[in-house]
Amino acid sequence: MSQKGTINVAVENIFPLIKKFLYSDHEIFLRELISNATDATLKLQHLARIGEAKVELGEQQIEVKIDKEAKTLHIIDQGLGMTEDEVQKYINEVAFSGAEEFLEKYKDTAKDSGIIGHFGLGFYSAFMVADKVDIITKSFKDEPAVHWSCDGSPNYTIEPADKTDFGTEIVLHISDDELEFLEESRITELLNKYNKFMPVPIKFGMKTETLPKPDDAKEEDPAPTQEVDNIINNPNPAWTKQPADLEDQDYKNFYRELYPMQFEEPLFNIHLNVDYPFNLTGILYFPKMTQDLNVQKDRIQLYQNQVYVTDNVEGIVPEFLTMLRGVIDSPDIPLNVSRSYLQADGAVKKISSYITRKVADKLKSLFNEDRAAFEEKWNDIKIVIEYGMLSEEKFFEKADKFALYPTVNGSYYTWDELIEKIKPTQTDKDDKTVVLYTSNREAQHSYVNAASDKGYEVLLLDSPIVSHLMQKLESSKENVSFVRVDADHIDNLIKKDEDQISKLSDEEKESLQKTITDTISDASYTVQVEAMSSDSAPFIITQPEFMRRMKEMQATGGGGGMMGFGNMPDMYNLVVNANHDLIQEIFNSKSDEKKASLIKQSVDLAKLSQGLLKGEALTDFVKRSYDLIK
Repeated sequence: MSQKGTINVAVENIFPLIKKFLYSDHEIFLRELISNATDATLKLQHLARIGEAKVELGEQQIEVKIDKEAKTLHIIDQGLGMTEDEVQKYINEVAFSGAEEFLEKYKDTAKDSGIIGHFGLGFYSAFMVADKVDIITKSFKDEPAVHWSCDGSPNYTIEPADKTDFGTEIVLHISDDELEFLEESRITELLNKYNKFMPVPIKFGMKTETLPKPDDAKEEDPAPTQEVDNIINNPNPAWTKQPADLEDQDYKNFYRELYPMQFEEPLFNIHLNVDYPFNLTGILYFPKMTQDLNVQKDRIQLYQNQVYVTDNVEGIVPEFLTMLRGVIDSPDIPLNVSRSYLQADGAVKKISSYITRKVADKLKSLFNEDRAAFEEKWNDIKIVIEYGMLSEEKFFEKADKFALYPTVNGSYYTWDELIEKIKPTQTDKDDKTVVLYTSNREAQHSYVNAASDKGYEVLLLDSPIVSHLMQKLESSKENVSFVRVDADHIDNLIKKDEDQISKLSDEEKESLQKTITDTISDASYTVQVEAMSSDSAPFIITQPEFMRRMKEMQATGGGGGMMGFGNMPDMYNLVVNANHDLIQEIFNSKSDEKKASLIKQSVDLAKLSQGLLKGEALTDFVKRSYDLIK
């Protein structure tokens, strides 16, 4: 018998609201409908297992079909189905008592992502793309089938249907402005995005399968083929299995499944598997990293019970690990809250801490098991580890056991090994252990050579956040300072080591300093005349370590609260080696013109070696050099 009625909705114009305020997320309707179909299928399987459903399940699957001529999209399941009473309860009595609050809350944020599902709209998301929706359903309880229909208003019809098999078919009559959802390529895209790992097989169309040739077939005979169901998803992805049941190749195959266009193999993976105090599974992969901290983010996919949610895992995964790739699946992540609140959620904080600890433990294990292999991977993973040391205190503490400090000659030290190695020789006048480093081995080549010639260890620290990390290490470790090889602090180290006797008296050094200062006439340079080894360079340009580092830190964000350094001019020290033959010649020259020429040419050479000679000054230097050759 045919019935008519009105859907019980607290806000009468709920359907226009759905279309208007959820429009930016309209593609998500397919995820919601297939999620409902999956739930219905899994629930029936459970009832069958415990004996409450006396049905033959067979090979259950969900089917998605397009009928372009009728402008309809069909989602068909072999799940629980619904009785007429259940349709009344679950479809007509829509739980929209909070719809007015929903409208008020989101009237200014229509494009907020992920609203569907977060507010239990579920089935009604279909009206974002359809003018009319039909439900044809039959319960496993062997009650009559039901046909429910609604045209996008609060009015519906419900009548008997002639469906004979249990399950539900949703028919969407796609609206004229949403016809993209009748294109096979668009539906394939959505199924791959949202439903690629749903736990029930999803059929979309047919595919041709090649069969073996019969034994009596001729070589030129084509192989026979047959049409089979095109199952587009993997219902049993690697992260749902136990680590003990997976080989290295299984992890690599899954990585290829996640990122089919990524040709490089991952360096290694971390399998997450915890059920207390929260449920979390997943696999994270370390890919080869670049120096860029931004372009590689948003490659971790968040799932909830194998349903894709988002690739923005900020707050769930610690920020330094968002450069990794892989999957996280947890039913305990509260998706019905804004991202800012999510970060403060207790469960999310626990999950984030667990992931940090798990990654640190894996890195330590890799280091302990095969240090040589770990050292080979260091350049590919260091940006993540250094970022983690900088941003996560617990990770910083654990990193002491596996973080490496490479030298320019290819050696790798842990922190304790490094300090033990350099402490006897590399100390400054304040008895601090001085860690020498270069951030660019080529650009600072002459300084690296000078330090290496003295027997000093020089680290190669060239990541974009190295200034921040050194600041952190200096504040956390006792009596240690980092000094770049071209910084002014290294002069103290060399002078302490050399204890040179100057060939010039204090008055002569003062006179020479004034002459050079007047000749170069550049307020950016502070001239220092020092007694150094005669085989050291005549002019060495160094920078104040503190000022340079503050400017670097501001350039990459931060700066230790020091304001304004980014706008200050560069400052340099021009260190003059009083014991070098060229300096002796300059000092003893009777011709002011020759003296000025030698100073300008020599200082420009020092600038050129540091990439500081540019524009007109470089042009003048080249011209002057040609004149000298002539």
